[in-house]
Amino acid sequence: MKLLLLLTLSFATSLTLGVTAPVPPRGGRATPDTATFAGGCFWSMEHPFDQLDGVVSVTVGYAGGHEMHPSYEDVSAGRTGHLESVQVVYDPRKVGYETLLDVFWHNIDPLESDGQFCDHGPQYRTAIFYRDAAQRRVAEESKRRLVGRFNQPVVTTIVPARAFYPAEQYHQHYYRKNPISYQASRLGCGRDRRLKELWGAETSQRGWNPMQFEKPGDAELRRALTPLQYEVTQHDATERPFANEFWDNHQAGIYVDVVSGEPLFSSLDKFESGTGWPSFTKPLEPANVHQQADRSLLSVRTEVRSAHGDSHLGHVFDDGPPPTGLRYCMNSAALRFIPVERLDEAGYGQYLRLFQTTAGKDAPHR
Repeated sequence: MKLLLLLTLSFATSLTLGVTAPVPPRGGRATPDTATFAGGCFWSMEHPFDQLDGVVSVTVGYAGGHEMHPSYEDVSAGRTGHLESVQVVYDPRKVGYETLLDVFWHNIDPLESDGQFCDHGPQYRTAIFYRDAAQRRVAEESKRRLVGRFNQPVVTTIVPARAFYPAEQYHQHYYRKNPISYQASRLGCGRDRRLKELWGAETSQRGWNPMQFEKPGDAELRRALTPLQYEVTQHDATERPFANEFWDNHQAGIYVDVVSGEPLFSSLDKFESGTGWPSFTKPLEPANVHQQADRSLLSVRTEVRSAHGDSHLGHVFDDGPPPTGLRYCMNSAALRFIPVERLDEAGYGQYLRLFQTTAGKDAPHR
């Protein structure tokens, strides 16, 4: 599935990097730890860890094989023994190895021995690469806890970590750079559907988790939302300018979908557009924001909807300020605001680092 998508894209000459070392911590923190996991398509394994509070960096690459400096083509052909993997550098004072393992298990099918979801072959097998005796002990204990849950053996292997080779640059943060292709890959592979079958309503972290979200029915939405929220999100209505909740909000924090909770925008990208609606220069999470043509008026506009909640959010225009030149003009009724001081308790602590350089204050409003 992924290889077919790649063949349809035109890439510049990619850079194959060498063996990586742990990334230095930000802001002079203590030396971080490193964890390495193989969970099938590394595009889909990067995202869950990247969203986790305490994670310093996530790199996709190749691990467990015998060939030095492998290319994507070599690994895909099954000639190197490498598995598509992710290397997670994390601050152990903020997130433990046990939590990383929990995120790992809840994003794979531990029963599949010949790949993951629609990706088959030895390079898509699952594995935990331990770096010391402590990681091995915790990993083996986490696997033992799964015994009895399933009627089949848990086939994920736990093996010593060897050299890790970062993948070509175009693979890094693929879900951010190519959100449409990324979502198409997950959907086409049936990844989220299978994960829900395996893990049900369990969650590996608070806050937003696409694996756990199922849009409520219409009757439930009518009960949960205010009449205005319902009309805006479900029937594409537009609220009144200068008479909505967030048009003049100057607090630091993030804005999430009022229906699903998926993160959408940050106050750091909010600006005063003079329109009377909350306006942003870019999304906080591009993969959570979809665009489509809106022909409801005489002119064609670009509608913005949430990817998972399918809520009507507003429209995007090309008359915004630098650096993007865009104006994401949103309806307050489609948004829920989480102030920076409540991000951690609300389950969105991974975004706290965005506000550290501003000392808890919002970015200047243009």
